[in-house]
Amino acid sequence: MTISQTRNIKLPLMNLVRMKGSSILQQLHLEEQLLRTSAENWCIINDGTNDPTIVMGISGKASELLEVNCVLRDHIPVIRRFSGGGTVIVDCGTVFVTFICNKDAVTGLQPYPQPIMAWSGILYDKVFQGAGNFRLRENDYVFGDRKFGGNAQSITKNRWVHHTSFLWDYEARNMTYLKVPARAPKYRLDRDHSEFICRMKDYMPRSAFIDGTIKAAGSHFSLRSIHLEEIESLASTKFTPSSRLLTRQELEVAAY
Repeated sequence: MTISQTRNIKLPLMNLVRMKGSSILQQLHLEEQLLRTSAENWCIINDGTNDPTIVMGISGKASELLEVNCVLRDHIPVIRRFSGGGTVIVDCGTVFVTFICNKDAVTGLQPYPQPIMAWSGILYDKVFQGAGNFRLRENDYVFGDRKFGGNAQSITKNRWVHHTSFLWDYEARNMTYLKVPARAPKYRLDRDHSEFICRMKDYMPRSAFIDGTIKAAGSHFSLRSIHLEEIESLASTKFTPSSRLLTRQELEVAAY
C-alpha cells in the first residue's frame, strides 16, 4: 500500500514500521524502547510471530492464568510484558498493531486508559465497516459477543502505548494452555475459550485488515514508512527492556 508522503500540517507525524513473523519478545523490546527513549509517534504492525508463545501482562501470575503443567510439558515460552492487560497465546495467525504516541499527539485525548481505548475503538470502527458487528466491548474488540482483539496499555508521564493482538486465526488446541481468568469481562458469561473468541478470517481478508488499519491511522496522522533497520539510529541504545521470558524454574514453582 502506498503511503502519501505529503506533509499535512494539521496532522502529527507518525512513523510506520511493518514487520512479518518477528519474535513477539523482539517486538515488545522495540515497543518499550520507543516508548521510553523516542520523542516521536509510532505505529508498528507485525504480521504474525513464528513460534506459539504465551504473553502475560506485567502483573500476571502463571499459577492463576495458565495450565502450567501443560505449558511445561510442551515447552511453550511464556513472556511477562511491560504493559498491563490480560494473557494471550500468539502465533503465525496473530496480527499485532501498536500505537506509541506523545500525550498531545491526538487533539483532546486525555492520556488515560479509557479515553485511549475509546479513541482506538473509533479508529478500528473505520477498519471494520461492513465486516461484522464490530464493537469495543469493555476493553475488547468483538464481533457481536465474540472477542477477536485483546488490548494492553502502558502510560508514562508524556507518552502512551496501546497494543493489540488480533486473532486472524488460531489453533484451538493452543487455547487449552490458558485458564479462564478470574477477572473476566462481564459479557464473557463464563463461556470457555471456544465459545468466547472468534477468527477474523471469517469476516475479512488479512491483507484488507492491515491495509485498512494503515488507512485509518492515516486519517489521524501523517504516516512515514520506516524500515526496522533504521530505528537503531533514531532511538537511544541506553535501554534495558523489562519484558522477559519466564524461566523454567519460575514456571515449575508456579505449577505447585
